[in-house]
Parts: sequence; C-alpha cells; structure tokens
Amino acid sequence: MSAVPMLADAPWLISGGTARVLQLLNADGEEARVVGGAVRNALLGLVPGDIDIATTALPHEVMRRAKAAGIKAVPTGIDHGTVTLVIDGQPYEVTTLREDTETFGRKAKVAFGRDWVKDAERRDFTMNGLSVDADGVVHDYVGGIADAAARRVRFIGDPDQRIAEDFLRILRFFRIHAAFGAGDPDRDGYLACIRGRAGLASLSAGRLRMETLKLLVAPGASAAALAMADGGLLQALTGGVVYTGPLAAMIVIERELGLTASSTRRLAALAIAVTEDAKRVATRLRLSNAETKALDSMGHRWWRLATKDEADARRLLYRLGADRYHDRVLLGWARAGGDVGSSRWRALAELPQRWTAPKFPLRAADFIARGMAEGPSLGHVLTLAEDAWLAADFPLEEAALASIADQAAARVSRDERT
Repeated sequence: MSAVPMLADAPWLISGGTARVLQLLNADGEEARVVGGAVRNALLGLVPGDIDIATTALPHEVMRRAKAAGIKAVPTGIDHGTVTLVIDGQPYEVTTLREDTETFGRKAKVAFGRDWVKDAERRDFTMNGLSVDADGVVHDYVGGIADAAARRVRFIGDPDQRIAEDFLRILRFFRIHAAFGAGDPDRDGYLACIRGRAGLASLSAGRLRMETLKLLVAPGASAAALAMADGGLLQALTGGVVYTGPLAAMIVIERELGLTASSTRRLAALAIAVTEDAKRVATRLRLSNAETKALDSMGHRWWRLATKDEADARRLLYRLGADRYHDRVLLGWARAGGDVGSSRWRALAELPQRWTAPKFPLRAADFIARGMAEGPSLGHVLTLAEDAWLAADFPLEEAALASIADQAAARVSRDERT
C-alpha cells in the first residue's frame, strides 16, 4: 500500500458538498473517502465529474446521519449499500464498503465490510481503485497511481476472472482506455477481452448502448474501435459489418469543423451503410426513437450527395431541415474518405450557415381562389406546386408564384378529367 498526499488543495474536496458529506460520515468510529473516477480524473488534471463516496458506515446509519443533519437521503440501491445524498441539488452516491461473495455480473451478491483493501480489489481497473480521504491523502492498494501516470488501463487481479464476473467490463476496458489511456491497450487485458468476447451476447441491449455511446465520443474512440475490430469485438455491438475507416474520418471532420462530438453521427459512420442497418443497430442497442430516426435519415441515400450541386443541396436542406441535412452530409463526406481539404464537401456541410430555406409561400387559399374545391385534390395540388417551386429554386416573386399555382391547378384539373 502507498499513501501519497496529492489532492490536499483540491477545491472540490475541501469545500462544498463533498466536504460536508465526508465530515458527516467521518465521526464516531466511521470513515469515508471519495473513490473511483473522481480521484482518477483529479490525478490526471481533469474535472472530477460525479463524486462517489465509500464509507464504513452501514446504509441505515448513513440515512440516519443525513436525516439528523437535514440532508436529503434517497435509498437508490440500499440492498447493495448505496444511498444518494442530495446537497444543493447535487447528488453524492454513498456506498458502504463491500466484498463480493458471489459474482455473476450486476447481480453479484455482496457483504458489507470495513476493509478498504478488499473494497478496492473488487473494482475493475487499477486507476479506478483509488480513494482519497478528507485530508487529501490518496490511498492506493492496487497500483493505480502508477497506472494513471502512465495512462495505462489495467484490470485489477486476473483479467479473465474479472471479465467473467461481468462481461460489460470488456466494453469498459476499451471505453476507459479511449477516454484516459495512451498507446496500445494493455496486452493482458486485451487478450482476455478477446477470449471472453462470446460473453457480450449475454448483455442487455441497454447496457451495451450505454457503454458504446460513451466510447464513441471518447478522445481515443478511433484507435479503440480499430483495436476492437481487430479482436472481433465490434460485431457483437452492431450485429453486422463495421466501418472503422469512416468512423476515423468522421472524427477528423468533426474536429476540423469545430463540432461537438456526436455519438449518433459516429455510430452511423461506424455501422450504417443503408437504412436497414439503422433498424438492426437500433434493436441491438435499444436506441431511443430520436437516435433511431437520426440513423435512418443519415443512412438514406447518402451516396447521392457525391454528385449534388448547390441547388440540389438547397432542395435537400429544405426537405430534411438543417440538423438532418447536416448529419447526412457529414456521413457522405466521411464515407468519401473524409478529406478535410475538400472545398466541395465543406461547402455542402456549411450550407445551413449561409442559407436559410424560405417557407413555401403558396397556401390552400391560393388554389381555392382558382376554383378548386376542398378535399384530396387540394392536398395533391399543393404537393405539385411545392415540387415545382423547389425545381425553380425557391422563387418568391408574385408572377413566378402565380405561374406555378396556375400550372399546378391546371394539371390537377386535367388529371381529374381524364
């Protein structure tokens, strides 16, 4: 064990809600520390993120102390030792120290304890097994400080055993590496993930979705996806062919254009070639309706963008709306190779910034004034007129609109007579 005072001046630790929770639980023979990701992030110079706290106090004692101090306590996972304390609207998960007595994924049986070493050893990766006390002393029982400094994501204990305990750790291995690692993935962990890949089929779609979408927006997503593909691991996520090249291109395009990383766009680049792919991936990952519709739209004839001129692009932008248009263009660009120096693709992508589609100016009243009765034919003539207006490049002059309306009305009348 090493104990190194490294975070004694961290503002998030010595003041605010975190300090208040630690003070509440560090009394009468009990101890509490911040554990996991917040400690890892702080050592890496990153924002701590969610604050998770471990304590020797039993869950009901945590609840009792919180109530006495006027702090809201929610028994979010009390059977597994977790109580969420809410201070100034900020949640703090407080979990009693635990030991696994039986391990089979998220349904593992645990026993409460008071041993910080055993609690650390049940966690997944060494850099996640760190804890820091109220004085800022970082406690390391698993080699996490050295691994964090080296940006090395390494399983605690035997990788095969840790993966067998919960196969989601395969995805977490690559996701944590993509977010915090450097260089190639740890070889022992990587080979264990390959050996255990069949276990991914046992995971729920919801758990796959959570880890996959987080992985795709991590800084090292491209390299992690390539390593997963080489190990035969990506197909378990998508259920079909994967495209690591377009994913890499999409990431480059987003960065070049200054865009926020989009998990949906990156998933489309990785797994969507046609709309049928969108349905399969949405089912495999239990995507939301909005995510599914976005993938379906991106996968719809994106290849036609390769030959579209600006007039064609304006019509597509009008039909799709700015967001759907933008995403489809980026997918087409990524699948075309993602050459960020391409002035043509950049112009298509930036079209919504320099041109706003006008609203279709003709209304039902314009055709009723031309003698058309209300009913199905009125909807038909509006569709014909809108198509003609788009083909004419969105004219707004009265004479042009009158001509379009006259021709559409005449065509519908002629069709109804024949």
